[in-house]
Amino acid sequence: MAEQSFFKHNWKLLINILTLVALALLVYFIRDQIIQTFKDLARVNIWVLALMIPLLLVNYHMQTKMYQGLFGLVGNKLKYWFVFRVALELNFVNHVFPSGGVSGISFFGVRMRSGDITATKATLVQIMKLLLLFTSFEVLLIFGLILMAVEGQANGLVVLAGGVISTLLVVGTFGFIVVVGSERRIHATFTAITRFLNKAIHLVRPKHPETISMKRAEGVVRDLHENYKLIESHYKELIAPFWWALGNNLTAILSIYAVYIAFGEWVNLGAIILAYAVANFAGLVSVLPGGVGIYEALMTGVLAAAGIPAGLSLPVTVMFRVISTLLQVPVGYVLYHQSIRKLGKPRPMGAAGQV
Repeated sequence: MAEQSFFKHNWKLLINILTLVALALLVYFIRDQIIQTFKDLARVNIWVLALMIPLLLVNYHMQTKMYQGLFGLVGNKLKYWFVFRVALELNFVNHVFPSGGVSGISFFGVRMRSGDITATKATLVQIMKLLLLFTSFEVLLIFGLILMAVEGQANGLVVLAGGVISTLLVVGTFGFIVVVGSERRIHATFTAITRFLNKAIHLVRPKHPETISMKRAEGVVRDLHENYKLIESHYKELIAPFWWALGNNLTAILSIYAVYIAFGEWVNLGAIILAYAVANFAGLVSVLPGGVGIYEALMTGVLAAAGIPAGLSLPVTVMFRVISTLLQVPVGYVLYHQSIRKLGKPRPMGAAGQV
């Protein structure tokens, strides 16, 4: 009881301490990359490198419009700058807390309460966002493989990597639709998951046989299914969010390409697309903040297989990662910290992020 009381009254302090520790770890793990990046700045065209800034801003604009479109489908109209800010905070959370996006989804559910949106609805929108990003990336992946084939760089390893990623994207998307689209299947799936988690937690906390309430879980599943059916009934209105998702992926890739141009190298864009896909998928399971190490190694390896020497791809990848981190994480941390301080405080009427 004493531990629960302490956490109840000091949860903001504990979250801030945990965040600062995670941020410190991120800086520690990329310290060598930061030093190397500043050394490499003498080799690049600074004006071309500065293109990363507008590309990142456009990237967040596309995220914001995609979120607005998805929330509009479930009956919520949100203000542009409110969503833009949340997107920055979400990027910070996903960057410093390596959990395959789970931390981001949890934070998003809590954060959107200030917009009078239920956690279930926020979770569904976040999942739908990921599905749109995955499906739209299929278009870019096919385009990338064609570009590589034209220049004779689509060897067996490259085709295999592209095929595996495409298969995972299709199967994952189809599996989600099959489960969430059926009330019976989603209930059976989430009931099994909840029971498994309760049994696992029970091993650590023997006095709590049902840490996750089955009754509450059933309510969440029901809301998730109902909101999904609402989106499904307006599936034609997903076209606009799909294009925003495609633009989001494209601007992220062009941000990397801008660094290559800054180095004076016009490499095959298809190789960048494939390497970006492989590195980001693997980064989801990284235990280090921001996927440090795994991301750089895979980007370099895939690009080497596509004919781009490691002597070029490694410094470019490192510079991109460091600069994008320096541009996004500090701003995201400030906004995140401000939001954590406000969470739980009563809001005046009309203070929500809705129009």
